[in-house]
Amino acid sequence: MNNYDYNLDELNAQRGYQPIETERSLSGYISKVMRSVYMRMFLGLLATALTSLFIAGNQTLVTALFSSQFIFFGLIIAELAVVIALSSMINKMSTEMATVLFYLYAVLNGVVLTSILFVYSPAVIFKTFLITAGTFAAMSVFGYTTKQDLSKFGAFMVMALIGLIICSIVNIFLKSSGFDWIISLVGVAIFVGLTAWDTQKIKAMAMATDEENVGKLATMGALSLYLDFINLFLYLLRIFDRDR
Repeated sequence: MNNYDYNLDELNAQRGYQPIETERSLSGYISKVMRSVYMRMFLGLLATALTSLFIAGNQTLVTALFSSQFIFFGLIIAELAVVIALSSMINKMSTEMATVLFYLYAVLNGVVLTSILFVYSPAVIFKTFLITAGTFAAMSVFGYTTKQDLSKFGAFMVMALIGLIICSIVNIFLKSSGFDWIISLVGVAIFVGLTAWDTQKIKAMAMATDEENVGKLATMGALSLYLDFINLFLYLLRIFDRDR
């Protein structure tokens, strides 16, 4: 019996479920939580896309955004501040405040990502989005359904992500196209793995979360999967743009 089975049995015992109805009852509860996670993630992605399109269609806003490094880097700092606040203070926040901060982050990210609409062709962006969506869906389903414990694998992916960030910073100075190609490939592999791990982690947390805190879990879960999707999309975009 793995840790997730233990959590499942313990949670059902607390709720007074009889053994014959245990699996069906908790399965329905977890499915409800996961639907909430995916819905918030989808709305976050939609907010990002609509924000980018709105900014791109307004020349005044485009000029203001990209003519000042102060504004652009200020937005990036604001993004980091929102994520840090959401991650570190989630237990002290109301569900509504956590949700507002998540969507605020999605909007800020949409402003920052407006630049890709001017760097890459619409065809490349659309193709990359479809491939990202398909890959993300496949790995999320795998993470949700697999019986294998991915926690050790996930810890390795986190360490690999730290190494990837360091390599990316180094390549800012090296400006090596070959190294950039390797970084992009490794980035795709890392976020493919993180998608599966984060999905399994959210499912495990749903097993041990009461209904009072489901909203916060859904928001944090949506943020994790949102970041996996966006980063996977950006690394794939760099790869497919090379193939033009």
